[in-house]
Amino acid sequence: MRGRNWIHGWAAVCLVALLTMLAGCDNQAIRELEEGVATEADVRARFGQPENVWDAPGSPGSRVFEYNRQPQGQKNYMITIGPDGKMTALRQVLTPENFAKVQAGMPMEVLRKLLGKPAKVTPYALKRETEWEWRWVQPPNSPMVFTAVLNDDQRVVRSGSSPDKGTEAP
Repeated sequence: MRGRNWIHGWAAVCLVALLTMLAGCDNQAIRELEEGVATEADVRARFGQPENVWDAPGSPGSRVFEYNRQPQGQKNYMITIGPDGKMTALRQVLTPENFAKVQAGMPMEVLRKLLGKPAKVTPYALKRETEWEWRWVQPPNSPMVFTAVLNDDQRVVRSGSSPDKGTEAP
């Protein structure tokens, strides 16, 4: 039994090291990318293939690249590429300001484009609801979970944040 515990402990250490390394990679990539200067190729070279690509609302020819760090990470990035192929914005979207924009009646597609892919999706068939959860860090260093509950029509019913009991902040 001791051998098995050792393996689990070693796996946990490796996972923490990997997550720390990924966070460091993101921080390095962000420092290297300058708005108005960095190109789409620069973004892809530093962040890789985006999770999703959307047309940017209100900006013809611009696209938004989603870089999801869920479920292990506590950030999601949205990077806007202008019609000229240059990066116009890089933002981490799991913030109290964005959570405040989540309102009852909001369609699932709008929620998804605002916060990115959730860390966890849990359907509750009897309640006819689905919970979407995102892990995030409330400054200065408090791990949190933001939850949005959607109904059968795929619209937000309610939302809110609570402490994340399952993780420690980086």
